[in-house]
Amino acid sequence: MRGRGHRAGRAARKRRQKQESVVQSVSLCHELQYVRLMKFLHQRGFTSTLLQPALFTDTGRGLQAVKSIKPGQLLISLPESCLLTTSTVLDSYLGHYIKSWKPRPSPLLALCVFLVCERHLGEASDWFPYIDVLPAAYTCPAYFTDDVVAVLPSGARRRASEQREAVRELHSLNQNFFRSLQPLLSQPVDEVLTCEALRWAWCSVNTRSVFMSHPSNDSLSGQDVYALAPFLDLLNHRPDVQVKASFNDVTRCYEIRSVSGTLRYQQAFINYGSHDTQRLMLEYGFVAPCNPNSVVYVDADLLCDVLRGDRSLDQKIKFLKENNFLHNLTVSSEGAGWRLMTALRLLSLPQTLYHLWKAVLLGQVLCEEREEWSVQTAKTLCQRLLQDSHTALDKITNLLRQCDQPVREQLDVVESLRQEERCILGSCLELLEGPPRQPDELLSCAPDVDAVS
Repeated sequence: MRGRGHRAGRAARKRRQKQESVVQSVSLCHELQYVRLMKFLHQRGFTSTLLQPALFTDTGRGLQAVKSIKPGQLLISLPESCLLTTSTVLDSYLGHYIKSWKPRPSPLLALCVFLVCERHLGEASDWFPYIDVLPAAYTCPAYFTDDVVAVLPSGARRRASEQREAVRELHSLNQNFFRSLQPLLSQPVDEVLTCEALRWAWCSVNTRSVFMSHPSNDSLSGQDVYALAPFLDLLNHRPDVQVKASFNDVTRCYEIRSVSGTLRYQQAFINYGSHDTQRLMLEYGFVAPCNPNSVVYVDADLLCDVLRGDRSLDQKIKFLKENNFLHNLTVSSEGAGWRLMTALRLLSLPQTLYHLWKAVLLGQVLCEEREEWSVQTAKTLCQRLLQDSHTALDKITNLLRQCDQPVREQLDVVESLRQEERCILGSCLELLEGPPRQPDELLSCAPDVDAVS
């Protein structure tokens, strides 16, 4: 599962506020748009007796268990006829245009164009009951303003900028294809397939689709693994929940089976995967509280800035790059990550002792002086990151005083990310300032003038 969101944007859950001790819910099943959605799905063979759409005080829109769901019980079974896939698109009025276009469109582009065209049709669209319950906007980085991007952590900032640029390129590079669709539209194509419309569709597919492998198609280019799943995509993520989800080739349904079960009237959750907070924010536009997978990333640029006094730093960084040790450097509430500490121990080595790098990779600790330097450098990195978090939170507070609701929702997500980051860094610093590690064996390494003091 790739994500959810409520009509006004998922961030409106006000994650800045403390989580309520008692979660309350209001059923949405009698609202017109959900009545139409269920009628639409029932006509396609779907029946749901266990779940109903509801609004929850802690997560916003989700699915509520009408009956207690036992461990191992089938939570939801959505027929193939209810899934929106590239087969749906190729069998539609768009099929002829896509099949005749060269170069072949990607599956993602085909789905995005279909969503935009169907939304353009309004109530005349066969898929209107589904499109009507999709969020009007999203809180993933493709929607972020420049001010919101600026208060992200550096690594997330780069990835957010890449996401925004990817959407702009998808729009700009396919203008000729869009113009070929003019006979299908009642308005000029430039007014329908706008960059903003394509962004909405791109986020709808990227955040809400389930993984479903499809056979290769001569009309499309690239891997086809998307399926939009109405009603099923109302299920929210919780890190500690376990489910089994896949398309059943026998029943021809996309099925989700609960591993732990759900009590009656409680929200039913699924798990999108063991994603850290940054990944959830970047891919799905939300931050999950109490996420055991949460980490804070240490960028190579920060590492170089902290160690800029080392005359042989360039050679050491080159050495780490060649051995793939400058990626996924993290700290968590349980301390500095293994990859980070290993990189720091390697950085503490003078060039004359590079022959020890394999021993370091195997977990052996350097002499006390270099081990102490590694721990101290980790503390410095945490302090720098913590200061950056405090500065960002101050800027967010100022921005919240003067922004409109859509930007406020974006800032709510980033503020939650930064607050969690601050807690993780504080916990990590406490551990680093505790008693030093007492190894059984130290590697023998003599002082060297190249090492950072």
